[in-house]
Amino acid sequence: MTDEPPADETADEPDPEETEAIIQEIERKRSLTGWATVAVAAIGIAFSLFQMWLAAKGFVLSLTLPAVGEVEFVALQLLQINAIHVAFGLVLTFLLYPSSTGNGPISRRCIALGATLDDRLGPDHPVSGSVHAVGDALRWVFVDPDLDRVTPFDLALIPVAVLSAAYFVTDFQEIQTMRALGLEAGRPIHEVFTFLDPVAGLLGPLTETSYAMVLGVIGVLLVLEATRRAISLYLMLIVAAFIVYARFGVLIPQNAAYVGVLSIPELSWPSIIQNLWYNTENGVFGIPVTVSVQFIYIFILFGAFLEMSGAGKWFIDLAYAATGTRRGGPAKASILASGFMGTISGSSIANTVTTGAFTIPLMKKSGYRPEFAGGVEASASSGGQILPPVMGAAAFLIVQYTATPFADVIVAATIPAIVFFFGVWVMVHFEASRLGIGGLDPSELVDIRSHLTSGWFYLVPIGLLLYYLIVERLSVARSAWFTLIAIGALITLVAAYSDETRGRLGALFVGLFAGNLAAQYVAGTGILGALLGAGPGGQSLQAAFAATVGQLGGISIVAGVLTLATHPYIDAPLLEFDDAVDRAAETNASMIGQPRLADNGLHRLGVFLGKSMESGARTAVPVVIAVAAAGIIPGVISVSGLGPNLVALIEAVAGGSLVLLLLVTAVSSILLGMGMPTTVTYIILVSLLAPALTAFGVPELAAHLFILYFGVIADITPPVAVAAYAASGVAKSDAFQTGIEAFSLSLNKAIVPFAFVLTPGLVLLRREPNAADLEIGEKYRVLGTADLFDLAYIVPEVLIPTACVFLGVVALAATVIGYVYTPVSRLERAAFALSSLLLMAPGLGVRGVLDVLGLVGIGSGGGSEVALGVDLALRGVGLALFVALMLGNRGQGASGFFRSESDAESSPETA
Repeated sequence: MTDEPPADETADEPDPEETEAIIQEIERKRSLTGWATVAVAAIGIAFSLFQMWLAAKGFVLSLTLPAVGEVEFVALQLLQINAIHVAFGLVLTFLLYPSSTGNGPISRRCIALGATLDDRLGPDHPVSGSVHAVGDALRWVFVDPDLDRVTPFDLALIPVAVLSAAYFVTDFQEIQTMRALGLEAGRPIHEVFTFLDPVAGLLGPLTETSYAMVLGVIGVLLVLEATRRAISLYLMLIVAAFIVYARFGVLIPQNAAYVGVLSIPELSWPSIIQNLWYNTENGVFGIPVTVSVQFIYIFILFGAFLEMSGAGKWFIDLAYAATGTRRGGPAKASILASGFMGTISGSSIANTVTTGAFTIPLMKKSGYRPEFAGGVEASASSGGQILPPVMGAAAFLIVQYTATPFADVIVAATIPAIVFFFGVWVMVHFEASRLGIGGLDPSELVDIRSHLTSGWFYLVPIGLLLYYLIVERLSVARSAWFTLIAIGALITLVAAYSDETRGRLGALFVGLFAGNLAAQYVAGTGILGALLGAGPGGQSLQAAFAATVGQLGGISIVAGVLTLATHPYIDAPLLEFDDAVDRAAETNASMIGQPRLADNGLHRLGVFLGKSMESGARTAVPVVIAVAAAGIIPGVISVSGLGPNLVALIEAVAGGSLVLLLLVTAVSSILLGMGMPTTVTYIILVSLLAPALTAFGVPELAAHLFILYFGVIADITPPVAVAAYAASGVAKSDAFQTGIEAFSLSLNKAIVPFAFVLTPGLVLLRREPNAADLEIGEKYRVLGTADLFDLAYIVPEVLIPTACVFLGVVALAATVIGYVYTPVSRLERAAFALSSLLLMAPGLGVRGVLDVLGLVGIGSGGGSEVALGVDLALRGVGLALFVALMLGNRGQGASGFFRSESDAESSPETA
């Protein structure tokens, strides 16, 4: 092994433009300029404002005016809200994602046709010229090869998308009538557009077709097209296949072997469109879009505000300060930083690239292979979707589908998430020990105490979010809204704070607080309302104080804005906005010919707000499209009555084996999730497989978390490991090998779900005593305070399995890395793997063996639960084997434990 230090690879560190280019390439987004940028920003900000208004006011869009009171503009129904939400997503999709880049199979064939005609007829032949003219026209209309222009086709689709939402707002009474009488009861097109009356006879079959039917068909097609652009062609084809199945599934013979259960009653096109487009229970505007409206978007916005405030860089520096000097410190810091960023982002790709731009070059510089460095970042970043308190969008779908409070979901997900990050941590530690990689010099890191002192306010929103969700038990939407207000208030105060302004800022804050307290005490309203003579009248001092404390966010914002307005050019020492905010501020200032405005604190604060809302909208677009498209699949299953038959078919295929069913679910999640958002995978498989899992006795929440985990694993599973490929772009490594490394590092994420399905105590679920008499979702409950003192339950069902899982991931790390204190032989690796299985999921092995014996006619298979005594005994065997292996590896040095001479000679040299 060479003694030369690793080469300085800081030159490989990508700049922000390169990082953005990697994300653009993977997500296939346009990089727009000019009017298109302004349009996207305006629509994105409008989208965010609409969602913020919903979070604050509910479905009644109103405004409270001093001396006037509550002014109501419009009261919308859920279907209207969902339609507007999806319409925003469609419009932004057609602006941000191209219909074609000219590299697809159709474009290539057209180019080949033109080349063939040139060869045979010559380029000057009229036929060749005509074909090229048509091709140029089609290219101008549809193709955006450089991802930098909005095409005429996109501009044509946008007003159609707007029209589809406008119909829900302007003609909702007709929609309600048709929901009872069918789409055929709607007005024909020529009655809606009266100018078509003279040519109504030329409309052919559309003459008597209702306008609602036409809009429904167009709307579904727009969703499919948006899905193809923003997600993938494969998801579009899957969704389209379900729509076709809804119409023609009746043709499947009921007596056909195996597939006979897929036969469904005959459904007409109007009935299908009505259920897929004009329904909030199923279809495009069903439960997934409702969850996006109420929960997902506001949390995406929460993350965008935190990210634009500079929290991402602060969290990364905090992670390095906490772990950078330890053995293998850069990789450990990457794990912590990715976990922090996962709280903000929830997107595996964005998390990988933004965090990896800092962490991967440092890992390479310290001595890790590029593929391993990329694998660490991709593995840890993919864990952001399973890490409380925010988690990914699928967590909010779990809330809706299982009717479980979000606080209970994050409590249940906590132990498995910690186990995953601990497992990756142990693997990078063993790898660092194997290669002799140390930590960073303390001089390269920030001082953790001063860092926390200067950026403590970044932790406040997360703490408030947990307080609102777990302590106050507020709804998800209200918790997120209050936290957003807190972020805005904190950033405004910090932006206005400096040595020059702190006295003025403090005086304004105290004055506004005292004035508001007095106004509440005298008039029962705020300062402005009291001055205008409004308000219900005086109230007690205690009530006035409580009301004023409830308005601290608004008071802070006003105090900060007034300070910045009177002293705009200050250097806020505690605040460093994200680079995107600084670039936007400079661009705005140069556009209006006032370059000094880029340093104006009030202008920068406004840019921060706008950029946060725009960034939130951009991030939400693929999620909105994904849930709209994926909602069609459970919609078809519901309207066709396929669900019970599908569960029966799956149970028959599983043959009474829970292990086989879990394996089928895991493989299906990984295969379906390759290249698709986790939300899509979750929605589809929950509709298809979750009922079968609960029928086997799996707790409903555990079944949903199982599907979520394997949907996340798909992001780092070759051959379509999108997060790993994003990491390889930053690491400049082999993409496939980076995917292999990421999957290997995430192996514990694949075993832990089996463990908590078979041992619900790992997700803090306890079976109710009368579970047999309860509905599926009520058979288990999240542990309460009283359960923690029930030692007869908590010790064998929760504490021992949890401790064993943590030891099991250490054994798994030894298996994967092949090193603990000294190199691990092949035989030792096998022994470590066995101890890992016995420690983490002994029931999996027992049931698997019984299933195999059942197949050969010995016994009845592994359908029944493994007795608690057997479970604990097997964990004890695994513990004994693990301890023996660890002691042997540490104490016997190069001789090892179960080590042969050839193994010792072939082991890598220790640094």
